[in-house]
This record gives sequence, structure tokens and C-alpha cells, in this order.
Amino acid sequence: MTLGALSLLGFNLVDSVFVARLGTEPLAAQSFTFPLVFLTIGVQVGMGIAIAALISRAIGAGEEHRAGRLGVLVLTGGGAVMAVLLFLLWALQDPAFALLGASERIREVIRPFWNIQVCASWASAMMYFGYSLFRAHGNTRFPGTMMMVTSLLNLVLDPLLIFGLGPVPALGLEGAAWASLAAFVSGGLVTAFFLRGRGWLELDQVLAEVRVSAGPFAHIAGPAMVSQLMPPLAAMLATGLVARLGESAVAAWGLTSRLESFSIVLVLGMTMALPPWLGRCYGAGRWEEVERVMAAAARMVVIWQVLLGLLVALCAAPLAALLVDSPAVREPLTQLIRFLPPSYGLLGVCMLVVSASNALGWPMRAMLISFLRLFACYLPLLWLGAWLGGLTGLAIGAGAGNLLAGVMAWTFYKKGLRRHLDAL
Repeated sequence: MTLGALSLLGFNLVDSVFVARLGTEPLAAQSFTFPLVFLTIGVQVGMGIAIAALISRAIGAGEEHRAGRLGVLVLTGGGAVMAVLLFLLWALQDPAFALLGASERIREVIRPFWNIQVCASWASAMMYFGYSLFRAHGNTRFPGTMMMVTSLLNLVLDPLLIFGLGPVPALGLEGAAWASLAAFVSGGLVTAFFLRGRGWLELDQVLAEVRVSAGPFAHIAGPAMVSQLMPPLAAMLATGLVARLGESAVAAWGLTSRLESFSIVLVLGMTMALPPWLGRCYGAGRWEEVERVMAAAARMVVIWQVLLGLLVALCAAPLAALLVDSPAVREPLTQLIRFLPPSYGLLGVCMLVVSASNALGWPMRAMLISFLRLFACYLPLLWLGAWLGGLTGLAIGAGAGNLLAGVMAWTFYKKGLRRHLDAL
């Protein structure tokens, strides 16, 4: 699963690197779309968390038919919800990007790209819901493999469609969106094919299941989606703050966000792979096992991310030169890389705790942790740093916010777990 996430996030990073070759303006335009893309991802992940938790608990309780009915609901209901959301984001794109600080000139660059990107986002959501079914049934190999396949396909199509070759015209920024759409549609079709015949989809009594599961689903999905929507909201506020520093700063900030996602791939892999297993432990009451695995996962995340973050920080200047050609973007990118990656260790701990809390029946705790991480730790220190020291201060403030959030999240997790262990 981690290798799959690595390849998926790797192609996102490479995608931005290719776009950076088009110039500062296209890279800034793409960067302004990231908060809205993260918004759609937050909704689909929140729904996926709820469905994966309910399916894994049903399997743990021996209710295979109910798990199949829930599988049908996630594909149909999830697809409908995402279609409505993406239509609204397409219809409201001009005021949304203006609110983020994009100038009229940049919005003209964004429009044709965004028209294709909303379709790619829907295809990505459907593919993700299919992966959620596999993970809920304990199969992480297939989603990981498909992530690598779709990433490689996108990697091949990106330069071909962005820069053109032979009879294929150069589509520029739009080519990046077309490449993503082709990769996601292909991955979704293959996933649908492999779902056939597994018995994971049950059509009988689906409407009755809606009535039975609506309450538990809302109990998990509501807080989970709120938790997942907070990062996009924080990203919008952060992008608006960075936009005051100029288009080059926005371009560097957007590229750093892609680099961040790539750097914390181990964390992201764990947040996808652990919840189904934790859900089964929850159903069986195996809380000592939860404690052991979470402690091991947290140690692994902190050690790996701190070592990787320090290495990346030491190589900030050559890495920035490798990613972008423009000196105007390279300098702010170097500053961001120097201060942010070392903080990803405790950021990873916070992400693990939020993911585990949803699987362990603590959705409100997960929502509270997400809120405190972003609005009590990250954004206040981000603003304070920018006010005191421009882009460098902003980077220092963001890193400090990540460290504070990790300590806070682990404290909340230990208190919640202790109550269950004392009850055994």
C-alpha cells in the first residue's frame, strides 16, 4: 500500500515539475487549484473512512451480506455526492479562485484546466471508493498495485500531452489535466472489472440497509468529513496568505505541498492500511493489540520522517534547482524546504491518530484533533511567522505548528485508549 501511495504522490510531484517547465504563471495557476482539489479529496476520504469502518466491523462480526450491501452504497451514493460537489466547484470557480487571491490573468489560465480537472477528480473519487472496498476486505495489494499502474500511465502521458510529440499537439497546462483524467478512468475501469465475482457487492435489501446504516454512517462520516475538510479550508486560508507575497511564492508553496505529500508517503500508506485492521480490533475488543501496533507505527513514522526531513533540508538548494528552472520560484522554494520537512514526523503522528480515531469509534475526537491541529496550532503560527519574517517566518511557523499538533494529538489518543484498557 505504501509503494502504491508513493507512486501516486510521486506522479503528482512530477506533474508539478513538468508544469513548472511551462513557467511561473502556469505553475501558480495549478497551485491555486490545489485547495479545491484537496476539498474534493477530503469529502471522498471522509466517506471512504466511514464505509471502510462499517464494512470492516460487519466482517469482524460475521455479517458478510451486510458488508456487501454497504459496498453497493459507497459506490452509488459516493459517486452521486461527488458529482454534485464537483459541479458546484465548477460553477463557482471564478469567485472561489478570486477569493484565494488569483488575479484575472491567472484565472484565465485556470479556467480551461479546471474544466477538465473536475472530471478527473470525479474519476479519481470513484477509483478511490473501489480501492476502499478492497482495503475494507483486507486486500491492500490490489489498491497499491493499481496506484502504481495509474501513476506510471500518468507519468507517460504527462510530457506527451503537456509538451506534445509528433502528431500529438502540445496542450500545455491542460495536458496535465487530460493525463490525469485518462489515468483515473483507466484505473477505475480496471478496478470495476476486478470487483466482479468477489461477492463484495450485495443488491438485495439495499434500501433497507440505507435505513439501518444511515445513522451509524452519519455518526462516522459526518465528523470524518469535517475532519477531512478542515485541511482544505486551512489550505485555502494559507494560500490566500501566501498570495500576498506574490505569484512566485504561490508557485513555490504549491510545489512544496506536492513535495510534502510525497515526503509523508509512509504516513499516508499507514493511514489507509491501518483503519480496516483497527476496525476489526474494535469489533473484537482487542485493545492491547491496538496499543502495540499504534506505538510501533508512531515510532516508525517519527524516526523515518525526521531522518528524511533533515536530509531533504540539507539538500534544499540543489533540490529546488532540480525541481524548477525559474530563479524567482527557486529561492522561496529553497526556504520552504529548509524548514518544513523536519516537522513532518510529528505531523505524521497527528495524521495517524486522526485516522485511527475514526476506525476506533472516536469520530468526534478525530474531528477535535483535526480542528486543534489546524486552527489552534498550524494557522496561528503560520500567520505569526509570516507577520514577523515574511516567507521564511511563514515556513518556520508552519513547521512549529506541525510539531505542536503531533504532541497534542498523541496526548489525546493516549487518554482515550487508557479508558478502554482500564475497562478490560
